[in-house]
Amino acid sequence: MAIRSLRVYTEPDVDSMARVTLPMPEAGVRMSLGEVLPLLAEAVASDRTWLKDFADDEITVSADLYDVLQAYRHFRRPGA
Repeated sequence: MAIRSLRVYTEPDVDSMARVTLPMPEAGVRMSLGEVLPLLAEAVASDRTWLKDFADDEITVSADLYDVLQAYRHFRRPGA
C-alpha cells in the first residue's frame, strides 16, 4: 500500500515575480434579444421610471438588425 503525504503550498514571493497586466473584462453581460425584448416591452408599457436611467446608454447591435431597424423607422413614419 502506498503511503500518501501532504504537500504544503506556499505562494511565490510577489516581489520576485514579474508582474503581468491583464486586460480588464468588459463590464457587460451578453443576453439574447429574445430574452431582453419581452422585459423591455413590459417596462415600456408599464411606463417604468427606471427606463429613463438608461435612456442615454449605448448598445451594440448587429449590422443586419441595424439595417432592419432603419428600414422600420423609415416606413413607420406617418404619411410614408
